[in-house]
Amino acid sequence: MHHDRPPIDVVSAMPGIAWPALPSAPGAALLALLFQLEGTQWWPAERIARAQRRQLAALVEHARAEVPFYATRLPAALPDPGDAAAWEAAWRAIPVLTRDEIQAADASESMLAHRLPPGHGEYREVFTSGSTGRPVRAVRSQVWELAWSAFTMRDHLWHRRDLTGTMAVIRESGHGKAAYPDGDSQQGWGFSGAGLFESGRLVSLNVTTPADRQAEWLARQDPDYLLSHPSILVRLAAETRAAGLRLPRLRQVIAIAETLRPAARAAIEAAWGVPVIDIYSTREAGYLALQCPDHPPHVHVQSEGVRVDVEHDDGRPCAPGETGRVLVTPLHNLAMPLVRYDIGDAAEVGPPCPCGRGMPVLTRILGRRQNMLRLPGGGRRWPLLSSGDLGALVAAVPGLRQYRIVQTAIDALRLEIVAIGPLTEAEAAAAAGWARAKFGEGFAVTVQALAELPRSAAGKAEDFVCDIPDAP
Repeated sequence: MHHDRPPIDVVSAMPGIAWPALPSAPGAALLALLFQLEGTQWWPAERIARAQRRQLAALVEHARAEVPFYATRLPAALPDPGDAAAWEAAWRAIPVLTRDEIQAADASESMLAHRLPPGHGEYREVFTSGSTGRPVRAVRSQVWELAWSAFTMRDHLWHRRDLTGTMAVIRESGHGKAAYPDGDSQQGWGFSGAGLFESGRLVSLNVTTPADRQAEWLARQDPDYLLSHPSILVRLAAETRAAGLRLPRLRQVIAIAETLRPAARAAIEAAWGVPVIDIYSTREAGYLALQCPDHPPHVHVQSEGVRVDVEHDDGRPCAPGETGRVLVTPLHNLAMPLVRYDIGDAAEVGPPCPCGRGMPVLTRILGRRQNMLRLPGGGRRWPLLSSGDLGALVAAVPGLRQYRIVQTAIDALRLEIVAIGPLTEAEAAAAAGWARAKFGEGFAVTVQALAELPRSAAGKAEDFVCDIPDAP
């Protein structure tokens, strides 16, 4: 245990017992998971992998027997988990699961288990579209939600958060929910604590609130922690700086839902003088990776909850330094198993972490593969913008507040600009020239001034979108 970790008070559910606390049954189950996670993070990599293979074998056996979709898709049995080479070869022979397959199978409910093992609880459903615009239903069990809670708490513990502080959240995108000027407020940081720990206030605001009002609300709340999407955080950092608003109690910023670019991390940290902690998760698969508390910006795959395979398109596993597609398999969701599910992201594999934790490392999460630039001569590349690129765009449009690049055709780009004042003809021409210099003279570039950039239904924003459909 870290000696500098803030004290944590467990809530007692036993009448007449105040201390040491005896928690409720859900709280005790959560505490049992956290006790194990405290130790398993330090296991050697092969011990973690072997334990994970044992759980995956149980998942595959259940899915083949109880989920119609997997009846003939999965092997009758996987090799012994102790035979790593044979097991891995059999695992990689299982077909990759696509979003389209989930949608088609779910129409007939063939993705759902006929029954759950005793103790897994009820079915719970959520919907997610990521940034694809194609909604997918995810059905989880209560056991899976308990595991979600454990990884939420691990993130708080890793980053030594004071649970009695105020957490401000700007991620609600539902119409009319958490509306300005008050937003929503509740005591406690949400269901993830399972009533186990004493925690402070949670205050929230809708993502559609204009940036200047977000800044005013945030200064009024004066939180200890702030959680939101990177695109919102960058805009908010600039807005508070411009307005001279201070956040004297702020200790950490937590970035979720979108890819956190190095330039965005640097801008947020420079504006507020506090660290940015990145979380890599999806609604359907849960926590995938958490930022290392001792060696950022490494992120550790949460191996006790999910198998993450980073593979080349031909199925070969990526070695450290290589980038590939991200396939995920949640270990504990027996309600709607997702086996080798392609979430549409790409990531770079990292070497073992100097911190000593045995979980795999990702050094970069590159976001959705659909958002790669399609080149007129064939091929694709990542449209990553460096700090220098962004500086040149700001020089072209001095009042720049937000930008987005949309590839509308194989040889055409639309640069969307949100600026403080009206966009002049000279600025539009300079911005178009910037885009051609960055992406290639072969692109026709149009520039469009907007009052606000569009967001997905989940409140996400992306700086590059490819609107050219893939060939079937």
